[in-house]
Amino acid sequence: MSTRYLVVVSEADSTASFIAERWGTPPSIGEFVEGSALRQLAPEVELLRRPGLHVLDASLSHALPERLRSVPIVFPARHRSESGIACLTVHPLGNLGPTAEVGGEPGRLVPTAARLMADALRQLEEPARAIAVPVTYEATHHGPLLHQPAFFVEIADALPEAERRAVAIPLADSLLDLDEDPADRVVVGVGGGHYAPHFTELALTRRWAFGHMVPRHALEGLTADVQRQLRGGSPSAEGVLFQRAADADRPEWKGWGARLRDPDAPPRPTGEA
Repeated sequence: MSTRYLVVVSEADSTASFIAERWGTPPSIGEFVEGSALRQLAPEVELLRRPGLHVLDASLSHALPERLRSVPIVFPARHRSESGIACLTVHPLGNLGPTAEVGGEPGRLVPTAARLMADALRQLEEPARAIAVPVTYEATHHGPLLHQPAFFVEIADALPEAERRAVAIPLADSLLDLDEDPADRVVVGVGGGHYAPHFTELALTRRWAFGHMVPRHALEGLTADVQRQLRGGSPSAEGVLFQRAADADRPEWKGWGARLRDPDAPPRPTGEA
């Protein structure tokens, strides 16, 4: 049986560990990664526990069996915010600029799994609404640096413990069966802030699946190599969608690819998960 994606739980992350309690101890498939058993979490979905923090786990891709070195990785995690924002988030990995303060390497991006990430976002919408907090994309940030598609799904630690635990249950259940919608158009999002409510709304209401997202403050000094990496993923982004028309006129985007607009993807049917 093929593996569609791998869920990796950091035992050093309290939210990830609590989510994993929902699953108990799934059966081992008889393979081990540095002493930890790979387990069958669901049909075509495997689970791996790791002792260290997700963001610093740079050896993960190399430690995996060859058959898993190209499958997408999903990291459930705790979301930390200096401003204390209470939300549920989904985001791709990498460092757009010349620093790497939270894992990874400067100017290095991780390939995206845009359609799986869009489904994770959509499945979190109802649990987020139930506790009256937003679900949102975040722009590309932090490590680990991996060589295969990956993304984080996070619960804010600013939420009261009861609400964190309430939303962890549907999040755990959603991670058993994330799915790609082949009708989604995969695109790079450019503009806005660190949180991306505009791109979030487009993914929830239209058939857009965002891969990397570049906040406006990161546009200065964006290197040609980082721009090249922005397309990377499975599948590759077909173009770029700018939140503001003025950003599309910046010289660094000339010749980069298709300039897409919000209505270029059709609406999703009302009530579709």
